[in-house]
Amino acid sequence: MVVSLALLAGTLARFGTQAAELRVGNLATTYWVLSGLLWAGWMVALHAYRSRDPRIAGMGTDEYKRVANAAFAVTAGIVLASFVLQFDIARGYFAFVLPAGAAGLICSRWTVRQWLNRQRQRGRFLSRVVVLGRPKDVRYVTHQIAAKSGAAYKVVGVATTGKPRSSLDVDGVRLPVVADAEHVVDAVTNLGADAVIVAGPTKGGSRYVQELGWKLEESAVQLILTTGLTNVAGPRIHSRPVEGLPLMHVELPQYAGGKHLLKRAMDVVLSGFALLVLIPVFLVLALLVRRDSPGPVLFRQERVGRGGEVFEMLKFRSMVQTAEDDLAGLLDRNEGSGLLFKMQHDPRVTDVGRWMRKYSLDELPQLWNVFLGHMSLVGPRPPLPREVAQYGDRVHRRLYIKPGLTGMWQINGRSELNWKDGVRLDLYYVENWSVAGDLIILWRTAKMLLRPVGAY
Repeated sequence: MVVSLALLAGTLARFGTQAAELRVGNLATTYWVLSGLLWAGWMVALHAYRSRDPRIAGMGTDEYKRVANAAFAVTAGIVLASFVLQFDIARGYFAFVLPAGAAGLICSRWTVRQWLNRQRQRGRFLSRVVVLGRPKDVRYVTHQIAAKSGAAYKVVGVATTGKPRSSLDVDGVRLPVVADAEHVVDAVTNLGADAVIVAGPTKGGSRYVQELGWKLEESAVQLILTTGLTNVAGPRIHSRPVEGLPLMHVELPQYAGGKHLLKRAMDVVLSGFALLVLIPVFLVLALLVRRDSPGPVLFRQERVGRGGEVFEMLKFRSMVQTAEDDLAGLLDRNEGSGLLFKMQHDPRVTDVGRWMRKYSLDELPQLWNVFLGHMSLVGPRPPLPREVAQYGDRVHRRLYIKPGLTGMWQINGRSELNWKDGVRLDLYYVENWSVAGDLIILWRTAKMLLRPVGAY
């Protein structure tokens, strides 16, 4: 329907209701015929790129990428056909139909995804799964499924290896152990499950997994394997079979090069534009801070950037002028975890500061830090020097790229996250970031400003 509307609108906008002629060599046809052929080609491209695969419906950016790739394929096909058959397409028609159709498809998929996610949060349209593996692996996979609001799975039972048991406790919920590794197929059939998730290594190794797949062939039950690469994103994993030997190639993170130059260019352009546009907002906030409590408008604090470089981070002052001196007397009331100090009702926060913090307006001056190159628009949370002094070797990897104005920490609960989860998210970003991922984080940040979570 979306493609049909785009083609109809493009034809009417460019030619009206008349049957505009299009000559292909010695053959005369109309743009209505071309639109029909283009519609059919677009449907084939969407099918060829498997954009309607139920396994990706509502699951993330992969669905949008497939829709976009189909649009690019259609565009390339038209250009190639016009060159080979030597016919010219009206530029206005061409420039309207393809972008409008692609944008419409992506927007429609996004709309359906929002609806589907809401339904899944209510327990509807979920795939019923049985998780198979060692108890600790089963607990981890089940915990991750429960923690992700967009997860498309409902665990209806577990199959554990090792010592027989009747149930398994996962985050305070007792899940029934429905079978052992040898009888999991019978349990899946009895439960009417849609998939079996193999969590980690199993006794028998690849041979057991192969035989399990054979047993599931006669049903519509899917077999899903976890890789164990918990901090590696999908785009970094490539399957490369060599003479029947399935090899998994994992790309190593790169901390320099063209991608980082593109990231820096995006930082300069977007932060520079935002600084110009937000000048009136800066003036109003500065006036409110000045009138609310004595002290400077801007709060300057040393933070640690890429490679351990210390820089002065800017924020609108949201606390009383003596906040740093008052910190020692509040340490015993710390509600944060790990190395972070957080209090939901911090007495040092001013009235205006509390309102600014809720909507992250106090952090807007960091756009200047981004413009200067101390920070990036997206990255790990900028740490204090005293935090970095207590980092372990693993946590030091957070300093491999520039800290961000926003990032995984901010869009996943902020202060409601514990220290361990915050580090895990930051390390995941450091090793798997991409320009497309940054744009998605910026979009989700904008949504979070309207419905703030964990901001205090």
